[in-house]
Amino acid sequence: MTLSSGQTVDILRAAGEPTRLRMLALLAREELSVLELCRVLDQSQPRVSRHLKLLAEAGLVERFPDGAWVFYRLATEDPSRVLVDHALALIDPHDAVLRRDSEQLSRVEAERSSDAAAYFARNAARWDEIRSLYVAEAQVEAAIEQAAGEGPLGRLVDLGAGTGRMLTLLGGRTTRALGLDLSQQMLNIARLNVGEAGLSVCELRHGDIFATGLPAGSADLVTVHQVLHYLGDPAAAVAEACRLVAPEGRLLIVDFAPHTLEFLREQHQHRRLGFSDEEMGRWLATGGLVADRTLTLPSTVERGLTVKIWTARRPADAERKAA
Repeated sequence: MTLSSGQTVDILRAAGEPTRLRMLALLAREELSVLELCRVLDQSQPRVSRHLKLLAEAGLVERFPDGAWVFYRLATEDPSRVLVDHALALIDPHDAVLRRDSEQLSRVEAERSSDAAAYFARNAARWDEIRSLYVAEAQVEAAIEQAAGEGPLGRLVDLGAGTGRMLTLLGGRTTRALGLDLSQQMLNIARLNVGEAGLSVCELRHGDIFATGLPAGSADLVTVHQVLHYLGDPAAAVAEACRLVAPEGRLLIVDFAPHTLEFLREQHQHRRLGFSDEEMGRWLATGGLVADRTLTLPSTVERGLTVKIWTARRPADAERKAA
């Protein structure tokens, strides 16, 4: 897909304003809410919203409501993204304005991470209890085992292992299982649970879901269980998960359908209030996977959460095509 000269001029005009260029540089790093952009740019919400509106109209950013919040991210499927990437790549990495914005965004991210870490530390010992408040965990786990399929699972990588529940649930059918998590409190509990289950094939490691450091195609099954709604850039986490899936391997993601329970942001550090099938399907396709099936588990309590289980696979000939 190409652009006409008129479209190109419109895109350059939209991006060619100092504040809007700063916004594009920030959104190239991760999706952000309007209020977070206001904090980083030190500008009023009406002013920031007006600039975002112009960028969205030009096709440079995507706007998506999430409960009472509104997030923005760089457009992913538009040829205008090519122009944005080229423009940002040409900017001096030591540019004072963009460097200051980057430092301010890092402070916002650090606050977010600190709040999340404190929450996980407070609740690590009763993590499974918190999950069970919304959806019957036994029902979810039965559906996960169904989605994982019968027989041996080969090499398992669990991203955001938490208390190690995916490892204890599926680890007995693996040749090797690795769980990664950034929370040491969670890893300590996971090690205890894995040890009690007698799963010597399971290893737990401190690791970042965005940059695992693992080789591409190193897992026959990758699981991401109730992790994405805590993340600032869930699309990037899905991309890393997809990268780890071997040819003929599968990815299994468990999270919530879109909902409006705002108290989960305030009390439980949820950043995103669920994900749509369309959004998840787009991320999986971008990662080179083919969507397999989706299981939907409605809540049994009033105003509860609906759990979604998305599965996708990497075609057997993916390795040959890449070569």
